[in-house]
Amino acid sequence: MSKPSIPQGTRDLTPEVVRKRQYILNLLRHIFETCGFQPIETPSMENLNTLMGKYGEEGDRLIFKILNNGLNDASKHEKTRTALENVLQGKNDVNLTERALRYDLTIPFARYVVMHQHELIFPFRRYQMQPVWRADRPQKGRYREFWQCDCDIVGTNSLINEAELLYIYREAFYQLKIPNILVRVNSRKILSGIAEYCSAQDKLTDITIAIDKLDKVGKDGVIKELNERGLNDTQVGDIIRLINIETNHLDHLEKEFTAKNITIGIEGIRELRDTLAFHEELKNNSWNNSEIKIDFTLARGLSYYTGVIVEVNCIDPAVQMGSIGGGGRYDDLTGLFGLKNLSGVGVSFGIDRIYDVMEQLQLFPQDVSIGTKAIIINTGAANEIYALQVLKQLREQGIATELFPEALKFDKQMKYAFNRGIPYVIIIEDEERNQQNVRVKDFNSGKQSAMSIEALISTLL
Repeated sequence: MSKPSIPQGTRDLTPEVVRKRQYILNLLRHIFETCGFQPIETPSMENLNTLMGKYGEEGDRLIFKILNNGLNDASKHEKTRTALENVLQGKNDVNLTERALRYDLTIPFARYVVMHQHELIFPFRRYQMQPVWRADRPQKGRYREFWQCDCDIVGTNSLINEAELLYIYREAFYQLKIPNILVRVNSRKILSGIAEYCSAQDKLTDITIAIDKLDKVGKDGVIKELNERGLNDTQVGDIIRLINIETNHLDHLEKEFTAKNITIGIEGIRELRDTLAFHEELKNNSWNNSEIKIDFTLARGLSYYTGVIVEVNCIDPAVQMGSIGGGGRYDDLTGLFGLKNLSGVGVSFGIDRIYDVMEQLQLFPQDVSIGTKAIIINTGAANEIYALQVLKQLREQGIATELFPEALKFDKQMKYAFNRGIPYVIIIEDEERNQQNVRVKDFNSGKQSAMSIEALISTLL
């Protein structure tokens, strides 16, 4: 018999890890709710035609496809063989697969909005926390199954929304106490302007895909890829100059666009300025761990972005990690499913990467992984009944409490409590039962004292 295992790129999560992840999710949930967002959930799998063609060429290759049922039916073998050959040639075939695991939460959300458009009140503010799957090569900070946490606003063009989402990012990472947060912003309209500047409007997708790899392959790697994608040396030279122009200065790029009357680029600059001006009004002066930087090299490879885009990194020297959040404006994403002219904007938090950063920097509160606050030692006989009564009273007060289920040796029960990290041990023997009180040992201080049930409740609350 082979040893049990799990698929590469997935993980089992221990109670300690789950509690730490819940700490992150609960904090984000509180911020979203405070900002008026409503929770939704969508299925783990979608129809394949819902997902394909929405993430660009590279993204589509990372979609986990689900084989159809009944492929072992002898009457379907010929169709199945033909379908497999088509899939191996890069063509999708419904005779082999019609469904897939969701790649992200944004496209399913767009599908959700279209299907429920008559039930929703616009502008609709939604947040969603669920796992997604990508057939990527597993490595540090990159998994095949991982959680995303998104918040979006659809049904409004106002740039106040972009400013609010920047607020949510900075407030979230401030409350999580993650240091050295860099929030990079750009606009796909600026990138479209750059493509138009070098007479390569038809190569916008190629340009953004190449630029998006800058932090991985460096400037020389981007130049090489741009050349391979059919741009000549003059065009590549213009692109490299413009994405680094005067250290990402809007005024200087605006002059370049104005000289050639590139209206889409000028519009992108205006929208970026307005977004940052609105955000300045929302800014919390306590934010001392994050900064916003305009970065013309930021591309966000997903093809559905149309306006302001954003990406978040932790640049602490002790952390080696990719982006921990990102998003942007998508003017007509629901148009992919037949609902035209419904603009939206959203951002995503990379929960697994945020967890890894916090774990690496030891940022979780000490007691976050402790579930049970107190455990009652079981001394058996009549004391067991009294212990159950105490247990009931503590739980009625919302205090997480256990009763050890068996009257084992005292040392064994104490060792269990210590190994579990339970901070308080409640001891009930004949004397405590007769006096209707308890003895309490505080593992943190080492002190032990007798007290009434009322005092116990007050101590534990």
